[in-house]
Amino acid sequence: MYDLHTHTLLSDGELLPTELVRRAAVLGYGTIAITDHADASNLTHLVEAAGRVRDSAQHFGVDLIVGVELTHVPPSLIPGLAREAKRRGADIVVVHGETVMEPVARGTNHAACRCEYVNVLGHPGLVSVEDALAAAERGIALEITSRAGHNRTNGHVVRVARETGCRLVVNSDTHAPSDLMSKEARWAVALGAGLTEAESREVLSQDIKRLLYL
Repeated sequence: MYDLHTHTLLSDGELLPTELVRRAAVLGYGTIAITDHADASNLTHLVEAAGRVRDSAQHFGVDLIVGVELTHVPPSLIPGLAREAKRRGADIVVVHGETVMEPVARGTNHAACRCEYVNVLGHPGLVSVEDALAAAERGIALEITSRAGHNRTNGHVVRVARETGCRLVVNSDTHAPSDLMSKEARWAVALGAGLTEAESREVLSQDIKRLLYL
């Protein structure tokens, strides 16, 4: 199992990075990305801090992917900050998409889906076909999320992904221990979003290192 969107107390989560990894390991996860909320003020610190936990993750049998979630960043600044994150050592860059739950700047999805340094567009809301096509061309995945509120548009995201051939990932957007999903919960989220059993199996078991070009 994988989860490419989690938060720790380095931003607004409740857990130390090592505790998050440990709890994920107990649930059976093989891959976890720590992607705390980032902008220009803390990006470097977050990448360096999460990177220090790689050894602990290996002890627990978890492949730790170090990353950030660019959050409420002006669209025009997304490419530069995403590139800087990768330059600083981030394995993954998630962009906080235009969820219907928050006042994300219009144009965020557009900018993220055209950026070569972005890997996942988190909770993309009512993402357009045009933006999804751009994401598909660059191998950027759209997120199906279990996060309350953000998950209101999961069905729309699945329909657009099918139409455009865009990759999908299932993530938790974990902030608290109870947010981490069991295997059964992941299946429920995938099927509940409208994926078939075959599609769910493919999305939930995909090669994450290949997705991220690691």
